Amino acid sequence: MRRKRVLLVRARKAAGFTQEELAYRLSVDRSTIGRWESGETEPLPWLRPKLAGLLGVTRERLGELLAVDTETGPYAGEVGEGLDLDEQRHLTVALTDARRYVDHSVVTYFCRQLDMCEKDDGAYGPTETLPVVLGVLGAIGQCAREVRFDVLPQLLSVGARGAEFAGWLYRDVHNPERAALWYSRATEWAQEAGDTAAQGYILLRKSQMAYEERDARRVLTLAQAAQYGPWRLPSSVRAEVTQQEARGLAMVGESMSTIERKLDDARLLLAGATPDDDPDNHLGNSCNEGTLALRDASCYIEAGKPHQAAILYKQVLSTDLLSRRDRGYFLARLTSSLALAGEPDDAATAGLEAVQLATATTSERTKRELMRSLVTLKPWHNRPGPRALHEAVVAH
Repeated sequence: MRRKRVLLVRARKAAGFTQEELAYRLSVDRSTIGRWESGETEPLPWLRPKLAGLLGVTRERLGELLAVDTETGPYAGEVGEGLDLDEQRHLTVALTDARRYVDHSVVTYFCRQLDMCEKDDGAYGPTETLPVVLGVLGAIGQCAREVRFDVLPQLLSVGARGAEFAGWLYRDVHNPERAALWYSRATEWAQEAGDTAAQGYILLRKSQMAYEERDARRVLTLAQAAQYGPWRLPSSVRAEVTQQEARGLAMVGESMSTIERKLDDARLLLAGATPDDDPDNHLGNSCNEGTLALRDASCYIEAGKPHQAAILYKQVLSTDLLSRRDRGYFLARLTSSLALAGEPDDAATAGLEAVQLATATTSERTKRELMRSLVTLKPWHNRPGPRALHEAVVAH
């Protein structure tokens, strides 16, 4: 199978459109989209600005997407990056005959691709990362139908990890429906693989998504389900789950002493974490003292103590622990905490930097947090800083 204009296909998928959906938005036939992606024709000049806007790219970037790039195999292009020539040949053959050629080394290739995607996500955001992740998951799904049974559990375990990551990426572009679909797929693959720990980890991720929607009850119940389910989670993940439970308790109005006890428990669990807990890091966990402090800060916000939250955010943001995308998000969280603490000018300063990073990494999650901060800053909307922040957020 020959595929042309692969970058254009990737950008469409990352924006969350099928060919039919994109055609409807552009008032053209689906076959027209197909001809663009196959390299047969190009969009008419008057359609290009609207196409660029729907894909979330600049006009210059659209020109790059329209460059013809022929590849062999329905998923080879997406999953073959970063492999040497022999590995690419092995992968290409495996995708044509999974029963004979998909072995543990091919599963390792998929795992390496997901590692690369996780690094790219922090630097460039979900728009650049999603197409490759979806390509890897497509290849895993294709192989899973035919692969030998001795390889299947490892393949599906990696697939569960990738599907959970896809759910996260769709959260970042604020597409909760697709995020939920990928979390469901992740759970299904984890169950088929017998990977019980991954099932608990996915519940944690669902609880975190519920927090973004400010659904206090689901934040708490999902965290408790992850905490007390029939699985053994690594200590670092247990620390994150315990802290998430504290956040849920803060949201439903539990006492500060109860919340503090949970936060202390989380710190003790993280302090006791060792590499032997999860030697393969198969859950993709990134919990450390810095990320724990950032989530502690969110607990203080929910408990009505924004000053303490701002102190913690500033401490971590003064280091180089965060990726570019995460720095933008937590600057937006700092903006909210400073606004709640009645410090509008400092909030605006943090928010303006967050706007730039949110735009560079296409993080809708960060933009939504900034929109929430504007509501809190409304009493100071005539001050120069909050006014500039409002204009910047609206413009982007």
